[in-house]
Amino acid sequence: MLTQTHEGRTRTRTRHHTVKQSSKKTMRNDEEDGRGGITCGAVTVELDLQDLPEGCIANVISLTTPPDACRLSSVSRSFRSAAESDAVWSRFLPPEIPTILSHSGPHAPSCRSKSKEFYLALCDNPVLIDDGKMSFSLDKWSGKKCYMVSARDLVIVWADTPNYWKWISLPESRFEEVAELVGVCWLEIRGKIDTRLLSPSTVYKAYLVFKSTAAAYGFEYQPAEVSVGLVGGAEPTKKTVFLDADRGRTQSYQIMPRRGPLRNRISVQVSQPREINDNQYPKERADGWLEIELGEFFCEGGVDGELEMTCLETRGGQWKGGLIVQAIEVRPKRKS
Repeated sequence: MLTQTHEGRTRTRTRHHTVKQSSKKTMRNDEEDGRGGITCGAVTVELDLQDLPEGCIANVISLTTPPDACRLSSVSRSFRSAAESDAVWSRFLPPEIPTILSHSGPHAPSCRSKSKEFYLALCDNPVLIDDGKMSFSLDKWSGKKCYMVSARDLVIVWADTPNYWKWISLPESRFEEVAELVGVCWLEIRGKIDTRLLSPSTVYKAYLVFKSTAAAYGFEYQPAEVSVGLVGGAEPTKKTVFLDADRGRTQSYQIMPRRGPLRNRISVQVSQPREINDNQYPKERADGWLEIELGEFFCEGGVDGELEMTCLETRGGQWKGGLIVQAIEVRPKRKS
């Protein structure tokens, strides 16, 4: 009995070893001819993705992302046809698109266009909505919704007082008017957006979009306080930033007395170097404007609320001017 049991176990181990060797051989052959193989025990199911119907390939690609679809289009001719199809790109478009575009002007892209062309048009050419006070676009990498709230739709303290602010038009602006700061000692800019407009399950970042004139002053050493949070919600996280386009490299001048008569006193240039944190300073955008991050917010979706974004410089008491505010932009956070 002991001998029989031992032989049975030996035979079992030998059979198992043979199946493993056969599986490895099959997998190697599959790798060599470029096909996928699924092995289960001694049974191997070979799967050639090129033989799948185009609709099946398109359905799989639609579950990925727009960049993935572009990459997969280079795999083969059948993959290219599926990846370029309307069945794929219509899945990348938010379902609210028709409703959003119903509030836009006559120059908005047509929903009748091919889905990929329509998608890329919404990424590259923001559409003005809400009587021109807001713009809408798509994030090219994720298909998530992006919005820009114009200066006219922001709450800017003293914006209607010509001695402090003036409204001008710039050809490079997305909107008809932008706000130019003449001079204030109290800078307060607030913007709000309905969270229902945003894409659900998405981390958003908010940015102040602006420019500095050649005569800008007062922002070199006095930081601004920025925040992003729900109105009536928990206290938002606040941080300090600098709206100085020169990134703190401006030199200051002081009167340095020498010994002797008053007429021999001279003015000399004295630098005031400061350690620079890149995240605290504006960055140039592709459209030539500057932007400074105000904060981030996770939009869960399905919950009504207002997201408030602020930029304040009210503590220093210094006079400042030369800032041109275009808008506050809210867009999805890019994965690093």
